[in-house]
Amino acid sequence: MKAVVRKAGRVRRLLPVNDLWWAKLDLLRTLVRRDLEARYKGSVLGNLWPLVNQLSQLLIYTYVFSIVLKIKLTLKGLPENNITFGLWLFAGLLLWIAFTSGLTQAAGSVVGQPNLVKKVVFPLALLPLVPVLSTFIESTLGLMALILLVALTSQTIHATLWLLPLVWLPQLMLTAGLGYFTAALTVFLRDIPQTLLVILNFLFYLTPIVYPAKQIPEPWRGWVFWLNPVATLAEVYRDLVLVGEMNHWAQWGVASLICLLIFLGGLGAYQRLRPAFADVL
Repeated sequence: MKAVVRKAGRVRRLLPVNDLWWAKLDLLRTLVRRDLEARYKGSVLGNLWPLVNQLSQLLIYTYVFSIVLKIKLTLKGLPENNITFGLWLFAGLLLWIAFTSGLTQAAGSVVGQPNLVKKVVFPLALLPLVPVLSTFIESTLGLMALILLVALTSQTIHATLWLLPLVWLPQLMLTAGLGYFTAALTVFLRDIPQTLLVILNFLFYLTPIVYPAKQIPEPWRGWVFWLNPVATLAEVYRDLVLVGEMNHWAQWGVASLICLLIFLGGLGAYQRLRPAFADVL
């Protein structure tokens, strides 16, 4: 362990990052670890609860859409049955739950920490990032379960799993950007978290998470992918994990650009409103 720490220290010295940023990253890592430990402290299943929640939603939606509504799905390399639909659904839900849970928790991250806001030396920019990163880490449990199930079903592990950071990076930028924006607005308007839940309910059914994109009418399908980055990221996520292909490069490029702009816009709004946080809280 000491050797790993020494190597990490040498890597740090090679990177063009000053000590202040390293200190902030260390603080962020500590805050995320404490947040994850505090969420399920004292419970029997502990950090397995997110996986239980994800699997319960998988069972519910698989029953409704695959068994009751009899929606069929054909994926390259996987048999055409309810298990394949469940895997496809689970892949979409993992991304969606990480996005919505991180965003809704980030919206209340500033008003929930008034003592930290009033400390002059505390870097307030870290507050919305803590729930975003915590929920993202929780989703990796579900991802490992999904990869295992796909390997058992298809007898293969796709090499495209190495491309998953292409989804994770824009996903984190989108969640953090909207998290910054809603966290700042919630300080001044406490209706934001409730409004956000309503908007996310609409967005859930406007995004092909529980139904295949081919069910969307052809004239509308292109607009959904070009204008809704969550739809594109979910589709790319499924391509990489389930099919072993990358079929949406153009849509991914546009979605990544939108996510970057949202991140910069959200962070800019947060930095602009931050000086007034302490006065309101």
